[in-house]
Amino acid sequence: MTAFGKLIRTTAFRLTLVYLLLFALFAASLLAYFAWNTRRLITEQITTTVNAEIGEITGIYNRRGLSGLLFTMGNRALRPGANLYLVTAPNGQALAGNVGSLAPGVIGTEGWSETAYRRLDDQDNTDHRALVRVTQMANGFRLLVGRDLEERRRMFGIVAKAAQWSILVVVVLGIGGGIFVARRVLHRIDAMTGTTKRIMAGDLSGRLPVGRSGDELDRLAENLNAMLERIEALMMGLKEVSDNIAHDLKTPLTRLRNRAEEALARSGGEADYRAALERTIEESDGLIRTFNALLMIARAESGQARGNMDDFDAADVANGIHELYEPLAEDDDMTLRVKAAPAPIHGNRELISQAVANLVENAIKYGKPDAAVQPLNAAAREILIEARREGNQVLLSVTDHGPGIPEGDRKHAVERFVRLEASRTLPGSGLGLSLASAVATLHGGELRFGDAHPGLVATLVLPVRVGGSDRLAAQTQDVPQKAA
Repeated sequence: MTAFGKLIRTTAFRLTLVYLLLFALFAASLLAYFAWNTRRLITEQITTTVNAEIGEITGIYNRRGLSGLLFTMGNRALRPGANLYLVTAPNGQALAGNVGSLAPGVIGTEGWSETAYRRLDDQDNTDHRALVRVTQMANGFRLLVGRDLEERRRMFGIVAKAAQWSILVVVVLGIGGGIFVARRVLHRIDAMTGTTKRIMAGDLSGRLPVGRSGDELDRLAENLNAMLERIEALMMGLKEVSDNIAHDLKTPLTRLRNRAEEALARSGGEADYRAALERTIEESDGLIRTFNALLMIARAESGQARGNMDDFDAADVANGIHELYEPLAEDDDMTLRVKAAPAPIHGNRELISQAVANLVENAIKYGKPDAAVQPLNAAAREILIEARREGNQVLLSVTDHGPGIPEGDRKHAVERFVRLEASRTLPGSGLGLSLASAVATLHGGELRFGDAHPGLVATLVLPVRVGGSDRLAAQTQDVPQKAA
């Protein structure tokens, strides 16, 4: 397809033609009404003038008779101008006036008529048009008074020519403007099309060009770019998950196979087989937990969990996690404490509870104080679960007094299968913080890290949704804070 063919097939050009047609019709209608109204006004002016003259001439005839009428008509016929006068005898003979000839039957018909005529002083044989009125006087005499219509024809011609030129200019400018607009829009669409082709070819880093006008195409490009960024992030996450599964799950699967092979190779008794099976089951449970965490992260990041959202109190989540993990913390010589104030929220309770549980597990595993840095007193071994509302946000935080996470590593700590150097010797899959971050993102919030001096404060910052009703807030006002 040629460039001009693409141009005239664009929506912008077609819309321009439609608007041009409508505007041309409107302009033509307006000019036609103006021409018709001008013609009507000139005709009314002629009839008014002629009626006044007929009344004046009739009065002269009534006062001075035929001689006065003929004298008056003779004088008026000699005046220059477009007025026409004629007096005829009952037999139709012209007695006075400046009209040389008329269309047949005009003088014999009373009233108004538009007729062709010639003046007595015309040097050519060209017929002219006039609007005349014929009146029958006493004794059979007839009086014709009229006015030439050349002025009306000339005025109508001026308006018609102006209308023709105006419509021509409108059409030319409209088509030129349509071509300009269509070329500009087509240029931007071609740029977007080229970018989309590169993206379809596999270059997910491509982005649609955004201009400075802020028009609908710019807004569309901004939204599509945001969508492309989200798609690129999801594809990169999928690639990272695939790579991490291939690398990080290879070791436990290999260990699982080696243990099964070792159990088969040994010729031990039932106790050896039982021990090998128990280790295999334990290793399998770890793999199942890893895959469950990956599935839960995928559900959160894809937004599938939005259908299970409801109103609940974040304080209930904090108290429930405290009751569940308090024995585990005591087994590790740690103290788990909760500080919860009523904080109504709308969200997926299961996922938020799992996210807080992951933060508590991390605090129990990695939040033990370093004896070389601080004394091992009761305050240093304390882990605090806190739920509260600040403005339009609900904060669910877990605070420990361990070594924490260096500020430079906090961005990478939420990635899948990432385990920092200090935690590589401890059991874990590196998915706990990834799940917590995905849950926060699902609810329109974020996972923040702060310093507890010493220690780490991991906080789920969740916005208060409209679903959090006043009824739930009223119910939770009487819930007492629970502390260990």
